[in-house]
Amino acid sequence: MEKKFDIVSVGEVLIDMTATGRTDSGAAIYAANPGGAPANVAVAAARLGAKTAFIGRTGPDPLGQGLKAVIAGSGVDVSGMSADPSVPTTIALVSLDEKGERDFTFLRNPGADMMLSEKDVPLELVREGKFVHFGSVSLSAEPERSATLAAVQAAREAGCLVSYDPNYRQPLWPDEQAAVAEMKAAVKRCDVLKVSDSEMMLLSGAGNLSQGSAALTEMGPYLVLVTLGEDGVFYRMGAKTGHISGRHVTVADTNGAGDTFLGAVLCELAKLPDPKAATPRQLEDILRFANVAASVTASRPGAIPAMPTREEVEQVFANARNLMG
Repeated sequence: MEKKFDIVSVGEVLIDMTATGRTDSGAAIYAANPGGAPANVAVAAARLGAKTAFIGRTGPDPLGQGLKAVIAGSGVDVSGMSADPSVPTTIALVSLDEKGERDFTFLRNPGADMMLSEKDVPLELVREGKFVHFGSVSLSAEPERSATLAAVQAAREAGCLVSYDPNYRQPLWPDEQAAVAEMKAAVKRCDVLKVSDSEMMLLSGAGNLSQGSAALTEMGPYLVLVTLGEDGVFYRMGAKTGHISGRHVTVADTNGAGDTFLGAVLCELAKLPDPKAATPRQLEDILRFANVAASVTASRPGAIPAMPTREEVEQVFANARNLMG
């Protein structure tokens, strides 16, 4: 069945307040960047040429208005975005170490993203996605959890493919046990699963890539992608496994790189008549493209502001071919 959108993404949208340095007097300096993993995925895919939509909730404040404007300005349909009348836009304080790796502190007690309820989710929009994407942050609090799961259920009933990123953020959960239980329960609802190597270990109990990905596949998804930072990605599609090397860059900020990777994967899979029938060669070409897109994001500060256009990614490939002669 023909769908209006390649990807409809559901979940949190927020402001990443990223530490950028200190004043002469020692006060911290922060840059306010638009973020939130599901919103990031929708924007990343849109910049690469996909037709995307985003469903989420902001506050009634300038930060929320700015988020909606940035997402819409990236070519994403924002008809499913709403503003809570009384709860402020969610903020994440992001600190970076010398390697660009992140640490999060959330100002979300409550935050507007949590207030997305089932009545705020336009199911007719959800049903128009070839892929419907969600993450685990929106499963950490009500009513957003019920709203997200209702969207996923509607997607499955409408024959959409479901993508899931259980991006574990420890401060948002009462304890690790509760987080793992909720995150694992959602794995059975998806077709495409993206995890980091540490999240694979958390959900499968196995550190070995082959064993861990096999355990996750047994829970339901047909495709499991294990991201390995600059080392690229390990994949499992049925019995077929493989590793695609990453592209080494000078890292400015890893925030948004994983979301760019997944947005690129979904963008390219959505072009196939049947993504579940992708050949290993097709998948590996898609993963190479996604690795390059993610590397560009990692080489620049911010999440959404750092995401590349399709022309930028194709230029990297062109430069690589030129270097090879």
